[in-house]
Amino acid sequence: MEPQTVKINQPYSFWHSDIKGINALVELALDIRWSWNHATDELWEQLDPALWELTHNPWIVLKTVSRDQVKLQLADPVFLDKINEFIKLKELSALNTTWFQKTHPDTLLTCVAYFSMEFMLSEALPIYVGGLGNVAGDQLKSASDLGVPVVAVGLLYQQGYFRQEIDKNGMQQALFPYNDPGQLPITPLRLPNGEWLRLKILLSGYPVWLRTWKVQVGNVKLYLLDSNDASNLPVHRGITSELYGGGPELRIQQEIILGIGGWKLLRALGIKPEVCHMNEGHAAFLVLERANDFRKEAGISFSAALAVTRAGNLFTTHTAVAAGFDHFSPTLIAQFLGAYSKDELGIDFNELMALGRENPYNHSAYFNMAYLAIHGSGAVNGVSSLHGEVSRQLFECLFPRWPKQEVPVGHITNGVHMPSWDAVASDKMWTEACGKERWRGDLQTLENISKVPDEALWQMRANCRNNLVNYTRGRLKTQLSISGNPSQTVEIVKQAFDPDTLTLCFARRFVPYKRPNLLLQDPERFIRLLTNTERPVQLIIAGKAPPFDEPGKALIQQWIQFIHQNNLYNHIAFLSDYDVLLAEQLVQGADVWINTPRRPWEACGTSGMKVLVNGGINVSELDGWWAEAFTPEVGWALGDELEHGDDPDWDRKEADALYNILEKEVIPEFYTRNDKGIPIRWIQRMRSSMAILTPRFSANRTVREYTEAYYLPAAKSYLQRAAEKGSAGTRIDAVHNDLKNKWKDIKFGEVQMENIDKGYLFHVPIQLNGISPDLLLMELYADGLIGDTPVKIKMEPDLNSGNKGENIYHVLFTSSRQASDFTARITPVYEGISVPLEDNLILWQR
Repeated sequence: MEPQTVKINQPYSFWHSDIKGINALVELALDIRWSWNHATDELWEQLDPALWELTHNPWIVLKTVSRDQVKLQLADPVFLDKINEFIKLKELSALNTTWFQKTHPDTLLTCVAYFSMEFMLSEALPIYVGGLGNVAGDQLKSASDLGVPVVAVGLLYQQGYFRQEIDKNGMQQALFPYNDPGQLPITPLRLPNGEWLRLKILLSGYPVWLRTWKVQVGNVKLYLLDSNDASNLPVHRGITSELYGGGPELRIQQEIILGIGGWKLLRALGIKPEVCHMNEGHAAFLVLERANDFRKEAGISFSAALAVTRAGNLFTTHTAVAAGFDHFSPTLIAQFLGAYSKDELGIDFNELMALGRENPYNHSAYFNMAYLAIHGSGAVNGVSSLHGEVSRQLFECLFPRWPKQEVPVGHITNGVHMPSWDAVASDKMWTEACGKERWRGDLQTLENISKVPDEALWQMRANCRNNLVNYTRGRLKTQLSISGNPSQTVEIVKQAFDPDTLTLCFARRFVPYKRPNLLLQDPERFIRLLTNTERPVQLIIAGKAPPFDEPGKALIQQWIQFIHQNNLYNHIAFLSDYDVLLAEQLVQGADVWINTPRRPWEACGTSGMKVLVNGGINVSELDGWWAEAFTPEVGWALGDELEHGDDPDWDRKEADALYNILEKEVIPEFYTRNDKGIPIRWIQRMRSSMAILTPRFSANRTVREYTEAYYLPAAKSYLQRAAEKGSAGTRIDAVHNDLKNKWKDIKFGEVQMENIDKGYLFHVPIQLNGISPDLLLMELYADGLIGDTPVKIKMEPDLNSGNKGENIYHVLFTSSRQASDFTARITPVYEGISVPLEDNLILWQR
């Protein structure tokens, strides 16, 4: 998918080709496969053990060590043989027949372009904040494992998200270290003549140059754009400085670069994806540029081109509240896209604004990026079953008069890339039980984990917990020393925590709706729980509050003060600067993962999924993924599956419930042992969680579902519409406009109903205002009874019409329901469009 017109040159010339093996070493260092396949770790550790321990970044190690050290190691035949072995394995991985090739050998799908504002791939490439980037990164890794033809597009941030430091008063401090591209595992894209591939876009009428980069993610490529080009004005060089920083003006420019600049980059590389997947609405300007590109190529109108290209666009929303969607004022849109709409798209500015509004005629309404993504996509999905329901509620305003159940938002529940999160001991156990290729296929072998002996499961957990305790001691000592804590406190934490003690972990963004301080509702009870001499408990906490979120920062400070005031350093640790490296340690070592959001504000949540592969057990609110994952055999649940807002009384009740679960179930199960020292009931729950939930909440399953439910149908639909220079799009556009003009004058006549044996015969006369019956679907509709789906019964036209200009439809059916439950309705049906996503017209009998 990377054409011959673009090449990646040898990144750094101070390494000379006379050093045998250097090119292979460079190739390994620049492939982020090492973030989930740790076989090469020994190479980097051998080059510089201290630097490797500090950075876990092979590229930094290779760039930092001396030429003499590189030559020395490469002169060692054993070291060189290891490199050659890893290169061969890498080449074999690229040649192996993958799940995608085996399952879909005759597919029309050749490329999916995945757009996201952030990607969490490794701590070596800090261009992420949290959940959204986690999903994007893990899906790229699984696409590589499965052979799904994906390329990805994102932004390279000079600073990325902030780094967190906690001062001695417990206050969060935000630091913004510079991301030196020379120390990141990325390479510039260069033309055959050596020139850096740079793209020009216009922002407020002024040219801005974008630099381009490539990240190798196994068999998948991630392309990044940044504006820090020396030829740009200082104000423009800083556009890609900080992830989610600044105000609306910075954000809209970042999103223009991602969506419009990202599509231009694909075009410059000669990549022509059938499907574009927008991971949240940040990339929605892609809708405009992709349609514009097709418009120019086919010589059709923008609206007809959009009818073609939206069939190949997928929008995944991760937001559970309307305020979470990016929206911009008409003035800001006019500033940055006013000339673009006229000169590039060839449409009136109000037509552009209508694509991002609920009501196209409300000229004062803000432009909503999620609305643009919906108006420009052939499919929309949420990220868990419950989030699908929430999203249908959020977006029902775009589909007036349609039942909420028919608002066109499906769902695919997120999953995590298990090989990225499993511990060494866990990986060894899974490999022995299920094979090395267990994550590259349909996951059938994973059921073998249920056969692992109790002793082996418990030993694996002990190893993981011990590693976390050692890591916590070292990190906490450094953290407290740097923040200026007293030496006696620093001495305490050197021996803090115990490798045999039940270990709870809580790591989230510190924002009020996640209720990170629920365990502090009854401090005295909580302290008794932690410090029980026979059955002690230890808790590790991590998380950042957004830089300008003062309530979130106060929640962090409350924990720090609670630990200090009650001298709980042996029982609670708040580890600062939550990143990928820290997350790996926590999810590998946690016995229990705690999650306490307010339902239904957790769209999915993925942190609790990461403990599954390591035998960790979840105690979580019945929200997001846990609402569909929970059964009593696999973990514990909070909540009553209802919504309570931010009611403080409900918070107190749930805190009490959480204390009860810990005191009466979790702690006794962990410490009740047989004569071999094995907690039998705990192991049973571990085994069930690992065997049942790990396959279900793997990104392997998620990517396979996206491929089969969305990517393959979208590719087929897009190619059908794109054929013959988009003639289908022109027809769709014409029919849509004609129906919209005539719709209000369609009239229902008097409905006639006859009772028949166990059912009814309906006759419904309709005046269609000159609309062809072939363009319409006539149905009888009845709301579903409790727990049931709605009833929809297609009606057929009579061969002999009624009065002049009148069509009569009929249907004969059996039903035990009242005739009054059924209402006739008319909806569009033409050219295979998705209704109501692409045409939301609907007319009811009453």
